[in-house]
Amino acid sequence: MQAPYPDLLEALAEVIPSQRLSTDPLRVLAYGTDASFYRLIPKAVVHVNTGEEVRSVLRECRERQVPVTFRAAGTSLSGQAVTDSILIKLGLTWRSADVLEDGQAIRLDPGVIGADANRILAPYGRKIGPDPASIGACMVGGIAANNASGMCCGTSQNSYRTVRDIHVTLVDGTVLDTADPNSVARFRRDRAELISGLEQLGRETRENSELADRIRHKYRLKNTVGYALNSLVDFEDGIEILKHLMIGSEGTLGFINSITYDTVPDEALKAAALIVFPDMAAACRATAALKQLQETPVAAVELMDRASMRSVENIRGLESLLQGLPEDAAALLVDVRAEDETTLSGRVDAVNRALAQISTINSIEFTRDAKTYALYWNMRKGMFPAVGAVRDAGTTVLIEDVAFPMDRLEAGVGELIAMLRRHGYDNAILFGHALEGNLHFVFPQGFDDPAEVARYDGMMRDLAELVGVKYGGSLKGEHGTGRNMAPFVELEWGADAYALMWKIKEVFDPENLLNPDVILSRNPTLHLENLKPLPAADPLVDKCIECGFCEPVCPSKDLTLTPRQRIVIRREIARLERSGDDPDRLRALWDSYAYDGIETCAATGLCAMPCPVDINTGDLIRKLRAEAGASKAGRAAFAGKHFAGMTATARGALRTANLVHRAVGTGAMGRITGIVRRVSGHRVPQWLPSMPNAPAVGVLAGKGESSQSEAHAGTVVYLPSCATRMFGASRQEPDDRSTLDLTLTVLHKAGYQVVIPEGVHGLCCGMAFESKGQFAEADRKADELNTALLKASDQGRLPILCDTSPCAMRMGNTLSEKLDLHEPVVFIHDHVLPRLEITPKQEPIAVHVTCSSSKMGLGQTFVAVARACAKEVRLPPDIQCCGFAGDKGFQTPALNQSALRTLEQQVRGCVAGYSNSRTCEIGLTASSGIPYRSILALVDEVSSDPPR
Repeated sequence: MQAPYPDLLEALAEVIPSQRLSTDPLRVLAYGTDASFYRLIPKAVVHVNTGEEVRSVLRECRERQVPVTFRAAGTSLSGQAVTDSILIKLGLTWRSADVLEDGQAIRLDPGVIGADANRILAPYGRKIGPDPASIGACMVGGIAANNASGMCCGTSQNSYRTVRDIHVTLVDGTVLDTADPNSVARFRRDRAELISGLEQLGRETRENSELADRIRHKYRLKNTVGYALNSLVDFEDGIEILKHLMIGSEGTLGFINSITYDTVPDEALKAAALIVFPDMAAACRATAALKQLQETPVAAVELMDRASMRSVENIRGLESLLQGLPEDAAALLVDVRAEDETTLSGRVDAVNRALAQISTINSIEFTRDAKTYALYWNMRKGMFPAVGAVRDAGTTVLIEDVAFPMDRLEAGVGELIAMLRRHGYDNAILFGHALEGNLHFVFPQGFDDPAEVARYDGMMRDLAELVGVKYGGSLKGEHGTGRNMAPFVELEWGADAYALMWKIKEVFDPENLLNPDVILSRNPTLHLENLKPLPAADPLVDKCIECGFCEPVCPSKDLTLTPRQRIVIRREIARLERSGDDPDRLRALWDSYAYDGIETCAATGLCAMPCPVDINTGDLIRKLRAEAGASKAGRAAFAGKHFAGMTATARGALRTANLVHRAVGTGAMGRITGIVRRVSGHRVPQWLPSMPNAPAVGVLAGKGESSQSEAHAGTVVYLPSCATRMFGASRQEPDDRSTLDLTLTVLHKAGYQVVIPEGVHGLCCGMAFESKGQFAEADRKADELNTALLKASDQGRLPILCDTSPCAMRMGNTLSEKLDLHEPVVFIHDHVLPRLEITPKQEPIAVHVTCSSSKMGLGQTFVAVARACAKEVRLPPDIQCCGFAGDKGFQTPALNQSALRTLEQQVRGCVAGYSNSRTCEIGLTASSGIPYRSILALVDEVSSDPPR
């Protein structure tokens, strides 16, 4: 590590705890990766939790003239969140949100995810203006710092237009909160030279009529190239100029501590039409016609060329519309929204009138059907990943982002397509936000061949001339300048505007320490340097585009690594293994990956749901566990063969632990078991105060005696999972009945005759083995269970209920299609509740939708069951996965604790919580301060037998 970094790190260690100051090879690579196709590895990553820590880090770096880069979620596409110096990353404390004026405004910390801000505003019928495609993963700090927009917000609702106030820290440590008059007064006094400098630049710009007119023209388009020069013509006061210059500054002018947005209406009624045109020219004319409408009635107009439609034409429900279209066809997805039916109908009529004279291939039909509406938008959002999913291993997928003036859109698109073909990008697809002239083109690109790099360079230079010079458009409409377009800012803007941008940088950051080479750079080949390698690592994850969409749902995101980061490190390990270049680094990465990558992964596969290319990182981790645990296959086979005895032994251990707990108390029990766990090298599972007693499994005896001839329409086969056969009720629960008891009670209340499979104590779906990478034994147990259930259900004639959602999901994926399998929540909703009289619980309750339920699309069904049984139901929005992951809560308790770090606050006031996985409920109880039980416990509590 080169000087002055050792001295700097010593100084930083005085103000930042060691666990938030990362310098090891794994963490700096993992935390330093963003969604762009650039890679720089930081010397250190500093996780800051307070504004004072930001000031301290800036002070120490500035004293030693060390550059710094700020990082939020890292979903940026143009290389603005990577560095080879010091990376300042948001810690866990930057996630506060305050709704103001009954939802008319909202103050947000930079670590709040955009979708969470909208969720908070939803009860008020409002949302933030920016709506980037990455809103489910990107954070407000990045949204503001990049002036990110999206499909609906256009130029009128982006951060620049909707910022009310901003709280910033500048490179010298001075702080400005524009919402605080005292802060503004101090800033005017202490940084008078900065304010006067900005006001002087504003006057000079407004007096230069040619430059001022050019700026106004440029910002009629979507434009994120360079600094927000429109602030110099829109405002005269230095505070207002500063506030708006911070928007889109990509961390090069200061750190955004918080931002207050004026919110916009979230219109409840929505309709969409997918309109196919014979060619791109007709689609562009249609867009121009819609743009000319007064008080534009459309929320979004998304343009798609034939290649982009072909990439998604096999999506179920779209085949008849998209397959077989002419090669020149193009389409518009037109979205119309309103607060009332009359307005919505009027806006639909306006669109129909505007397009009446333009030829279309299909009739214009607006749909209000929620499923069809969602299908259209999922199709549009799926185009970028569709290219990513079919690219060759080792290549990346690039998405460029340009904007043409609307009156030149048709000609510009035609020349753009011709330019791409001229450079050999025949497989590029083109789509975008047509109403703003903002187009994205996506293509796979390799960087391991110098000829490919040269081809990309030639295309970029022609693109800059075509869009920026010939058509007077924007080289980046919404993705930010970053490193990608920094060499072309002067070409697009001209020498005088470019010089003005350097003056702005000089006023804020005279030493060029904040994110150097981002937005402004003197390096003409910067866009070709530090290109990210994407070496093949494993077919299970090679399609990953490192976008980061998976990260918010990952239970280990605040503990060790996220799915994206696990893949990043696995790729680097694969590269080093092939090259043999640096065995010490390879060894260090493997050593750290054992815990950070493998041990702390819940492997639930929840990450696949938001992943654009459907990667389940858990599959990779299970494979690595299988490789590491190959020598344990014999033990796994022994456990599977003697499963009944193993579960009986576990029940005995639980009874013993419960007796000791009663005798010595919770505090002593925790100390004793903690010592035992440490002495055993963490081989002994972690004891938790929420550890349940063993259930009385005698309730299962004699339930399989009914002959099949006696079975009737009210008969159900009940398979209690191994977890519910091992874990009964905990001391925190008001009812000492186990899930076994509760399930049987509810089924009997509902009038069901219950059949228990023979040999139930030895049965297992195999998940307990699969999660540890013991695939052979997992499959053997599944086959064994399949045979038992076919017999118990009379070859599938009787329905089968499993009381645990994860087991039900695996059974559905592995057992015979003859079996009529039911997950507990679905069975309750569809078959049990209609048979019972329900008196809803008055007190507020919480529910936890397990990962398996989410993956099976049962979240709404779960909530519907809970709301049928309770007046007030709370679904903690920050909890995606509890991280207990079978037995991880016992073996790696830090994962469960980190995943549920905010749970207690979110369920405060609730009297109980409910889920559908016994092990998840143990961890939820331990972290929440309230007992979590099976959803069947709630049904039992509020139900009674109807008159028969």
